[in-house]
Amino acid sequence: MTGGEEPETPAGRPGHRSAGPTLKDVAAIAGVSYRTVSNVINGRVHVSESTRERVEVAIAELGYRPQLAARQLRMGRSNLITLSVPFLSLPYFAQLAHAVVGAAERVGYDVVVDETHGDPERELRAAAGFQTLLTDGILLSPMSLSDAQLVAARGNTPLVVLGERIRAARVDRVVVDSVTSSRDATAHLIASGRDTLGFLGAVPDASSGAAAADLRLEGFRSALRAAGLEARPKHLLEVSPWDPASPDGDYSREEGYARVRALLAGRSGRGGSDPLDGLDGLVCANDLLAIGALRAFREAGVEVPGQVAVVGWDDSPESAYAAPSLTSIAPDLTELARLAVASLLRLVDDPNSPPRVEQAPYRLVVRESAP
Repeated sequence: MTGGEEPETPAGRPGHRSAGPTLKDVAAIAGVSYRTVSNVINGRVHVSESTRERVEVAIAELGYRPQLAARQLRMGRSNLITLSVPFLSLPYFAQLAHAVVGAAERVGYDVVVDETHGDPERELRAAAGFQTLLTDGILLSPMSLSDAQLVAARGNTPLVVLGERIRAARVDRVVVDSVTSSRDATAHLIASGRDTLGFLGAVPDASSGAAAADLRLEGFRSALRAAGLEARPKHLLEVSPWDPASPDGDYSREEGYARVRALLAGRSGRGGSDPLDGLDGLVCANDLLAIGALRAFREAGVEVPGQVAVVGWDDSPESAYAAPSLTSIAPDLTELARLAVASLLRLVDDPNSPPRVEQAPYRLVVRESAP
């Protein structure tokens, strides 16, 4: 077969088929050869405008639909991209997937979503290009891979990395600035009169997935330094080492609840007068940790924001419905998705295009937990 040609039905005539109209049916109606119809369908330039119009009218009249999959294979395109994320159970990645599907749909692409669970082997498979999956490009949000591992595994399939874990490798990346956004959240607490601040979500050195938390902790410390403040070590609350079996990794509601409960239990034994040990503001590495913290404070009778103000990061849907509602950093995931899809399609069109780093905007959404 050539171009968009399809197999003929028995007898090769419109009256003797059970399937839809064929390419040759379109040619007969338009008064051209089936090769000309194929040229029109495949967008080839050596067709006059009048001929193209006749073919398009015939296509519309017959309701002809080309064999899209076969045509895409011939053109070397699947019109399919793959999004690989660690955990769809995390609101951030669920919202990101929704935004990417929408951004891709607007430019004629479909999306396959792959959940890696932060497993290095699954992330390596994504970076290598999914040998068993026909995809035009891959958007990868790695949780475990280092720069060197990503570069070593990278295949020929266009790849755009989402997030800030990969920093040195020369690959296309789309990020939200974790340092600056966390600094802004911390500065908001300081401006409201808080001067003894803590950070929930510090990650043990050996834990995977530390990039975002490390950068947000850096932003937290930067804001404190600018204000002449310093966090007490007891107020830097580490999450448990990352467990691949956990459905939410180490940034869960349960983890936020447990870390704050441990903080309160450790302080209340010293006279019981100040279970917070001076803490009056808490910056959390994500909203799930913050929501767990809110629950622990509520159970202990600690007033939020009266005694301690709390800020999250993600602006997940449940943040607006928490009790109290949660102040949070809101990354513009619609714009992030648009930038990611545009970057990927640029690489599809020009594989030798120099790598770029695109930055999506964010804003601080102020709610009851930290007015």
